[in-house]
This record gives sequence, structure tokens and C-alpha cells, in this order.
Amino acid sequence: MALILVVDDEVSLAEMVCDAINIAGHTAVMANDGAAALAIVREQRPALIITDVNMPKIDGFELLDRLRKSGNETPVIVLTARTDKQDLTAGFRAGADDYLVKPFVLQELILRVNAVLKRSGGLESSANIFECGPVKIIDDERAVELNGKHVELTRTEYRLLLELVQHKGKVVRKRDLLENIWGMGFATGATVVDTYISYLRRKLHTDVWSGIRTIRGEGFQITED
Repeated sequence: MALILVVDDEVSLAEMVCDAINIAGHTAVMANDGAAALAIVREQRPALIITDVNMPKIDGFELLDRLRKSGNETPVIVLTARTDKQDLTAGFRAGADDYLVKPFVLQELILRVNAVLKRSGGLESSANIFECGPVKIIDDERAVELNGKHVELTRTEYRLLLELVQHKGKVVRKRDLLENIWGMGFATGATVVDTYISYLRRKLHTDVWSGIRTIRGEGFQITED
């Protein structure tokens, strides 16, 4: 069971989503705008936030931006009627964990909710330290070091790096990354993998190591060299 915050100024839709969440075995709380949502996040610390984009006072993207800038890494699923690719990119750049376009099927939303909750708990492994070249991951602490110095990564950047390092030397297909990092059925977000790969390269590549490689037509690979 998880506490889930639903943020939408369309009350009937928010109530319907809350009912579906409660039936699925979780507990839902509701906010009608981003300002109210921020207060609930501070007071109740939900495990997941589901937010609409178009809202008064503070819209969904601004809510997400404020959360991430304050250091809050609560997973967020964005709901929106917008289908423009720029909005999609903006949502993930702001730190969204998943994105669902209205109208949507409640069953699909619940599948996304459970997938994001499962991923946000971290990946289970027999060892908690992974290394590749100058990069070291301490999984129990969700910490990343580059040449012994701490590197700050977002939740999604961390999961992507861990996925690559756990398969170091092997080519990981883009569609597998989409399924494992962003959730099943997220075919429309193919470019988001390339975007987050570029984020990792900017933070981790140095003058002597550039081990995150694109294998054209296949996927991505991280190597020691």
C-alpha cells in the first residue's frame, strides 16, 4: 500500500482516479492545484504524485520543477491532454517519471502507478557496489562517484546509469531501456532515452573517459575504456 497524491483541477476526474487507486489497494489524497499539492507533499510525504498539467496558480510542470529544485525526488506521473513533443520533452526534463495522455484507461494508469512505485524502491542486487571505468555506484546509498568525487544525478539518470553499468560491455537495446526505466507500453517516448543519455554524458564524461556509447541501430553500451 502506498499514499498517492492526485493533483487535478477537474474534480470529477480527480475523484475517479482516486477511486481507482483506492480499489487497487493504495490510499489516494487529492489536491485541486499545484499550491495545495505542495502543502500536502510537505505534510504527508506521498510515495507518488499524479498531476495534471493545465491548472490554476501553479501548473503541473511548475509543480514538478519546484519539487525537483527543492531536492524532492518523489516519483511523478504527468497527465495531460497535450500531445506536442515539446511538452513531452519539457515534462521529462523537469523530472517526470512517466507521462500519460488524456483520455486514458484507468487500468493502464494503475499499471503505470504500480510500475513506478516498484522502480522507485530501487533495484535488488546481490552486491551493492558497481564500477565501470572511473564511475562507481553505491546502490544502497543511491550514490555515484566519478574518480572518487560525488556526482549528483536525478532519480531517472541514476536508474539509467545503473541499468547500463549492470550490463557493462554489452549493448542494451533502447526499447529495453524504455521498458525498464520508464515503464511498459511507453513507445511514444523513444527520444527520451537519447535525451537522458546526453545528460549522463555531460555529467560523467571527462577528457580521458567517454565510455557511454551509442551503437547505431542497436542501443547503448558503457565500457571501461
